Formats: sequence, C-alpha cells, structure tokens
Amino acid sequence: MIKIGDKLLEAAEELERDRNIPQDVFISYVCDAIVAAYKKKVKDHDIEGVRAIFDTETGEIGIFAPKEVVDNVANTFHEISLTEAQDLIPDVSIGEVLEIEVTPPDFSYFGRIAAQAAKQLITQRLREAEKELVKREFETRKFTCTTGQIERIEVVNNSKPVVVVNLGRVEGYIPVKEQLPGENYRVGNRVRVYILELKDTGKVPQIIVSQAHPQLVRELFELYVPEIEDGTVIIKSIAREAGYRTKIAVYSDDPNVDPVGACIGTRGVRIQNVVAELRNEKIDVIRYSNDPVDYISHSLSPARITTVALYEDPKYSQSHKAQANLKPNLTDGEGAETENTSNVVESKTNDEEVEYSGKRAEVIVPDDQLSLAIGRGGQNVRLAAKLTKWKIDIKSESQSQGSFKSLEEAIDEI
Repeated sequence: MIKIGDKLLEAAEELERDRNIPQDVFISYVCDAIVAAYKKKVKDHDIEGVRAIFDTETGEIGIFAPKEVVDNVANTFHEISLTEAQDLIPDVSIGEVLEIEVTPPDFSYFGRIAAQAAKQLITQRLREAEKELVKREFETRKFTCTTGQIERIEVVNNSKPVVVVNLGRVEGYIPVKEQLPGENYRVGNRVRVYILELKDTGKVPQIIVSQAHPQLVRELFELYVPEIEDGTVIIKSIAREAGYRTKIAVYSDDPNVDPVGACIGTRGVRIQNVVAELRNEKIDVIRYSNDPVDYISHSLSPARITTVALYEDPKYSQSHKAQANLKPNLTDGEGAETENTSNVVESKTNDEEVEYSGKRAEVIVPDDQLSLAIGRGGQNVRLAAKLTKWKIDIKSESQSQGSFKSLEEAIDEI
C-alpha cells in the first residue's frame, strides 16, 4: 500500500464543493487511473480484474490483481505458487484464485508516460461526470422558472457579453438574444430566469436560460396568482416584446371568477409583483373570448374600437365577414396599462412575425384612437396580432369612409 494521507480526501472535498462531484466518485476515478497507469507500465499484464482500493482510515491506496494458485509458476502476473499462497492463507489449495497486492513501492515506479495517462483518464472522467450532472440537473428543472445569482460576465472575441448565472449545482448562460434589452447586468445581482434548453458544446454542455422568453411571464403569473396555479384561471396566449411590453390573454370557466381581476389583484398588488420581476415591463391583461371580434377588440386595448371585420381567405377575398358595432370603451379597466402615443408608424403587422394562417381582421377606430391602437413603432397592433394569431389592419373612421361609401352604393345597386 502507498501512503497518500489526507491530501486525496481534501482534494475530493474541494471538488465536491466547487464542481458538485461526490467524493466517492472522484476517489473511484483516481483508483481507476492508478490501475490504468499500472497496466501501462506492465506491458504484458493483460489479466482482467485488477483494481485499486483506497483505505479512508489509513489514507493508503493499493493495487490488487487476481492470481491463480499453481505448483509451478509460468507467468508471475497471472499465477502464484502454492508455497507463497499458503504464507497468506494456510488452507489454500491448487486452482483457487487469490487477490494479491501488487502495489509498487512508490508512484515513481509508473514513470512519466503512465502518470500522464492517469492524469488524462481522471480529466476525462471528471468531464463526463460534469456532463452527466448538468444533464440530470436540466432534466429536473427544464421549462421552469428559477432564481440565480450572476456569477460572471463573459466576453468572447469582442462580441456582446454572455451572462453566467449560478443556479446552485450548475451554471446557466444567458446569451445576448435572451437578455432584456437595456438591462444592466452586474456580478452579484439576483435574477429570475426561465430554463430554456441544453446546448451541447462538445465539452461540458451549457444550460441556456432566458429573461426574454414569453414562458417566463407565464411562470411569474403562476407564482403570484393562485387562481392560475390551481387552474381556475387559464392563460390562453402570451405575446411579448421583452423589456418593453407584454400582452397576456386569460380566461376562466367559473362565472364567479373575474380572470383579469384575479391577475391584477387587490390594488394591483399581483401584477405589480410581476412587473417588478420584469424590470417594469408593461403588461396588458386581456380577457380572452371565443368570439374573435371581441378577442381582437380586447387585444388592442387600451384603444377604443368601432368596428371589426374578419376575413378568412388567404388571398383576402371576402369569403366570410362579420361586423360588430362595439361600445366606446372595450378595455379591461385596470387590466390594461395606458400608453400615450402620438406618432402613427404603421397600421399593418408583419406577416413574418405573426402566424395568422390566412386570417385577417380589418379594424376601424376613432380618429383620435388610431395612434393608440397602433402603438409606438406599431408595437400595440403587433402584439395584438401575435396574441390573437390574426393579421390586423387598422384604419381610422375618416380613412374608411370612402370604402364604406362605395359599399353602400353597391348595396343600393343590388
């Protein structure tokens, strides 16, 4: 046996503390590496069953190999004479296999090449253990919301920084596209993230987490709104532009439950908690409706809607059209946050951003509500289209007068 002392145990404790690899696992790797070094040194030693054992009490490690008891030894690596075997076990007999200690007097016996091979084996095993640890941790926590502390900020090749978050047993990486725009990330700050995916980088895989994913909003509402957690209130759809604004559509089968009010909370306490977690991102809580006219009207809040016309033909030919003259104000009261906008940027949504499957809605609003319905940079109508899955075109009442006039003339002719 070779005396190692407490150094191996100290190293095992440090490894478990820093890299979450159990002590007994690391010690087994060291034992396997010593066996590999021994076999590398003894070229003609091809027998199976050689193993190394570490005694935690004495701090010694030894190598043991199986040898068959024979009268005349032909191969010292495979066999042991009956006389030598009887010195160890008096009642041993020919043909039995004994586990004999073959530990060299010193580690220098292995030589530089064998020691290097042992080092490579330990490194490989540790990397595999880390991979397995990360994969197990991801499987137990994927697609959930969690809180972590920013451990470091990495900048590679002068690119934008990647934020590394300590999630306890593993690290999470927030790539640029999953960060909140304009957020000032600092080491030591605590952040809430959504565990998104496992990225295999070839070495140790990375757990990708996000602060920009729409599901983070869902998780936060489940955290702060008990009615969502127990299923009384259902989140039907979420549309988000991270860091700026989110629209969330909610619904309840219980007629005694106001889904919007449940999400807002008394004096807005519940939604304020969510907004604080999202760094003051605006949140509009929309009442979901099976009637697409009502749903689209609600989705454009806080703007007031006059008329909604629906088209289902992909080429926008009129196969079906429904119109509804709505009340002056269709917003959900305290569920929608008011946005003051004065510049009309765009009245149509981008086809590439919304999967509407050929469904189009033409919305008429009062002249003074046009900019509010569109939103700054088209944000309000863009989010409404994402939320409802309808392509939305918005016109003011004055802009639509010409088209309605021609329609009336056509009716008169008929």
